[in-house]
Amino acid sequence: MTGLSRADGVVGERDPWLRLRGLTPARIGLGHSGGSVPTAAHLAFQLAHARARDAVHDRMDAAAVADSLRAVGADVIILQSAASDRATYLQRPDLGRSLDAPSRDRLASAMEGRAAGDVCLVVADGLSAQAAQRHGPPLVGALLPRLAEEGWRIGPTAVVQHGRVAIGDEIGEVCRASLVAVLIGERPGLSSPDSLGIYVTWSPGVGRRDSDRNCISNVRPDGLPPDLAADRLLFILTEARRRRLTGVGLKDDSRLLRE
Repeated sequence: MTGLSRADGVVGERDPWLRLRGLTPARIGLGHSGGSVPTAAHLAFQLAHARARDAVHDRMDAAAVADSLRAVGADVIILQSAASDRATYLQRPDLGRSLDAPSRDRLASAMEGRAAGDVCLVVADGLSAQAAQRHGPPLVGALLPRLAEEGWRIGPTAVVQHGRVAIGDEIGEVCRASLVAVLIGERPGLSSPDSLGIYVTWSPGVGRRDSDRNCISNVRPDGLPPDLAADRLLFILTEARRRRLTGVGLKDDSRLLRE
């Protein structure tokens, strides 16, 4: 293959990998320099790895996320998991699955005298605060008008610092919501440090299993754009309410509606 052995990683015009690399962010056809990859490819890998590590350790600006959500019409409450800081969150996954006592009390007080909603939304940092900050508000902004048009009763939108997926179970339980959708930063990949995941659970409550959830992943402009993600999320929410379940028993057939 022409040019694959060049140390700078540049390939010749006849190299078939040239076209393929334009179709995927995956590291394919890197070539070699002696027994190693070219310097440019090695440095690019180190940069991607550093960005992934930074995404895991970055702290979400919850106030800024809340402001962005209010700007798109969300009723926001800021909460905190039982993990007091980022280091504890990474070392103790269990603490990220539940609210700290002040947050639970604050949420319970906010729900006093308020009717239960059909769905409540949670935006949590997860393992990528970048994903929550960049893609959470646009996704909620795309979803809220769709929900309102369909007559959904929407509960509060919780912004959670140091949260895991299962924290939505407790939030949904306190809010007495039929459904909870957790928008959370996914574990960073070497080509996607800002990927957002969505986890939907029917009848949320502490003790729910992962098999009780539906997931939409890779929400980001270079993956599944927030606007399309909102369409898929609305489909899952609608089917979950109609069938009164989520998880392994509910399949995402939203693509069939567009074919």
